[in-house]
Amino acid sequence: MMAAVEVSEAEKVYILHGIRDDLRVDGRGCEDYRHMEIETDVVSNTDGSAKVTLGHTVVLVGIKTEIGKPRPMVPNEGYLEFFVDCSANATPEFEGRGGEELGTELSNTLYRVFNNKHSIDLKRLCISPGEHCWVLYVDVLLLQCDGNLYDAMSIAIKAALFNTKIPKVFISSDDEGGKDIELSDDPYDCMRLNVENVPCIVTLCKVGHRHIVDATLQEKACSVASLIMSVTHKGTVTCTRKVGGGSLDPESIFEMTEAGKRVGKALHAPLMKLLEQEESLGKKQQKVGFFG
Repeated sequence: MMAAVEVSEAEKVYILHGIRDDLRVDGRGCEDYRHMEIETDVVSNTDGSAKVTLGHTVVLVGIKTEIGKPRPMVPNEGYLEFFVDCSANATPEFEGRGGEELGTELSNTLYRVFNNKHSIDLKRLCISPGEHCWVLYVDVLLLQCDGNLYDAMSIAIKAALFNTKIPKVFISSDDEGGKDIELSDDPYDCMRLNVENVPCIVTLCKVGHRHIVDATLQEKACSVASLIMSVTHKGTVTCTRKVGGGSLDPESIFEMTEAGKRVGKALHAPLMKLLEQEESLGKKQQKVGFFG
């Protein structure tokens, strides 16, 4: 149950005709994103965090690392856990059950996209096979909602994973043959994750006979069906999901997939450049507002 807005028939016709001519209400082309702002290291009591503002959609991600037990099927890998909190401040529809159900649906999709060995080297999160591993608890908070939640969340998660610092671990044996785990006290002595292969999600909405990326809530109201795709920096599609009540014909699916690959591939290079630039600023960056 996504947030929705009421759109009159006249507005729908206006939006549809604009998209047909590759000109959207806010002046963008069909494959353009809205203005995006990314900040990392914004929540002090996490091991990694990021805030993404995409138009009027605002997403905050915090990652906490804890030592846990590996899963029996993959004893030499760590894993990620996702929790999505849909703030009732974002839209009244997120109050009560509506927000919970959407949160669960979003968490399940994020789990499919990010918690696999092709996305992150999960073996690096293993401390001692079958006994100890790092578990990354990824908390996603939707602060404001104006369409395109998946894309904003995936960019925020990639940025927060890039920002995550995992403490170095030393294992020593005690007298009884058990294992003692010691964490390094030095905050700079930490492990970083390679996020190069972490995909970004691209949502394509079919409006009329065309498709658009980064749809606003108004445009979403004119769309019958959407295709959610996760795309790597090489343009490889790792996961697709169709949502919405309408149907997509094979030709549309092919066109949307090709557009998604193109758009998704183009997202990664500027995102990584920005993250590395922000990292190099380090502590010189001025924190503002309640992040201060």
